[in-house]
Order: sequence, then C-alpha cells, then structure tokens
Amino acid sequence: MPSFDIVSEIEMTEVRNAVDNANRELSTRFDFRGVDASIEYKDESVLLIAEGEFQLQQLQDMLRNACSKRKLDTSAMESQDLVRSGKTYRRTIIFKQGIEQAVAKKIVKLIKDNKMKVQASIQGDQLRVNGKKRDDLQAVMALVKNADLGQPFQFNNFRD
Repeated sequence: MPSFDIVSEIEMTEVRNAVDNANRELSTRFDFRGVDASIEYKDESVLLIAEGEFQLQQLQDMLRNACSKRKLDTSAMESQDLVRSGKTYRRTIIFKQGIEQAVAKKIVKLIKDNKMKVQASIQGDQLRVNGKKRDDLQAVMALVKNADLGQPFQFNNFRD
C-alpha cells in the first residue's frame, strides 16, 4: 500500500549561512554605521540586537531576505517577544521544527473534510498518510501544500 510522511524540517546549516549573509549586509549598510546592532546564531535560534525598535525590525527584514535567498521558507520563522534592557532591544527568532499536535490535527481534519480515500495518522512530530492509489496520495500532497497552515511542509518516504 503506497504511503508517505508529512514533516516540517528546516536545514539549520542554511539558517547559519543566512545569518552570515545578513551580517555581511549589516556591515555594509550605511544606516547602521556607528550603531550597536548584531545578528547572532545561537542554539538553533537567531538573536537580533539593536538600539531601537525600528532598527530591530530592519534586522528582522534583512534576516528574512537572506533566508529567502537561501531557499528557506520564511513562514517557519517565529518571533519571540521584544525584550528591552537599558538602551538595547533584543528579539529571538526561532525556526519551527516538526509538526505540533494542533497543526497535525488540522491536517488530518483537512484530509477528512475533502473526503480523500486515504488514512492519515499522527506519529510524533510527523504524519503518515496511507492510500490505495498514488494519485490519491499526490492529491493529498497538493492539498496540504496549498493549505495555509503557518509553516512549511515536506513530503518524505514516498513508497509504493
């Protein structure tokens, strides 16, 4: 019986490369001359530090552009709360890995509501989809890809 897995993974080496590219851009930007601002990669998250809220937003845009140039889906980026300490502002950006339980249930409900002839089961932070025909599985892939669920999905282990 054909099956495949729906997963949500981000290549952290590409994130590190995007941070390096954003830092290169930061060093050449005229509006950041003499300003204490940085973009740091730490423990699979990115720390943005700037002197003002507007500059912090610019850093976030620079990171988003660098990620999109490296073919990373920016919908996986999740901004944490803004922290102000003294004259600096900090924001941590994390990248969603894996499919949360609530999102997995939405995907299963989406498949059932469209009356697809497949079975979807939640297995930890991924979903396994089984069906009798490859065409049904490809229709599920298209359905999940076109649904706006707030994070990118990949399809692995397509077996006949």
